[in-house]
Amino acid sequence: MSDRTTGAARAALAPDAPPTPAPQAAPAGDTPARAQAGQPAPLAPAARFFPSLAAVYRAQLSRARVARIPLLFVATFQSVGIMILMRGVVDGGSEARAVVAGSSVLVVAFVALNLLAQYFGQLRAGGGLDHYATLPVPPASVVLGAAAAYASFTLPGTLVTAVFGCLLFGLPLSGLWILAAVVPLAGAALAGLGAALGLLAPRQELATLAGQLGMSAALLLGVLPAERMPAVIVWARDLLPSTYGVEAFARTFEASPDWAAVVFDLGVCAAVGVLSLTVATWAYRRAAVR
Repeated sequence: MSDRTTGAARAALAPDAPPTPAPQAAPAGDTPARAQAGQPAPLAPAARFFPSLAAVYRAQLSRARVARIPLLFVATFQSVGIMILMRGVVDGGSEARAVVAGSSVLVVAFVALNLLAQYFGQLRAGGGLDHYATLPVPPASVVLGAAAAYASFTLPGTLVTAVFGCLLFGLPLSGLWILAAVVPLAGAALAGLGAALGLLAPRQELATLAGQLGMSAALLLGVLPAERMPAVIVWARDLLPSTYGVEAFARTFEASPDWAAVVFDLGVCAAVGVLSLTVATWAYRRAAVR
């Protein structure tokens, strides 16, 4: 048998082998598409701080605009009423300066401390923090935006109270320009404290109580002259952030103000404002993840 015949017999008896497919060229854009299919889509860049702060501020300002007139009326009427009551027991001098300055800063305390503590307490209890937590904005912009919006309502009421007090007690009006520095700095310190109280309180009722107690402390320790207080109350007065705003404003009524002391008091307000807003931002992060 020849080799040709033997090869033909082996080919006939061997099992059929599966044909090997010929390699085919991949389509032109198929490989990159398959490589990207298993990777997550890139996220959008994080929002910047100042645009986020401006957006939150405008939103909060628009939300609180409905209650603007009642807030201004209540805060201003309360401070003016206190000055009228104190007019019967205070004639002038340093006591009159303390009453006018304390009543003016009390408008800031009523809005920035009391109402902001109630707002953040209600926001936490009602689940409103979940809405802000889903937004791609820095937590500090939420706290600062809300605090700045509430503090913005205090300037007209503070100015009206100060002018009325100066006319009532016969004080000069030339020092009212210092309110342009006192209101934002004292407002930042009190707003940060109010936001921290509202976010750290375990219940909404406790946040409201803390805000009311803080405003009462600003009323009693800020409006009443320090000369008539015991030493223990004076020490407690020094721990209140609004005290330094009151002192800075009251010094401008003197014939020759001590501007170094005024700058020091405003610097303390600024330092306390930075610290309290930092604590409020931490409290917001803590409350938002729970």
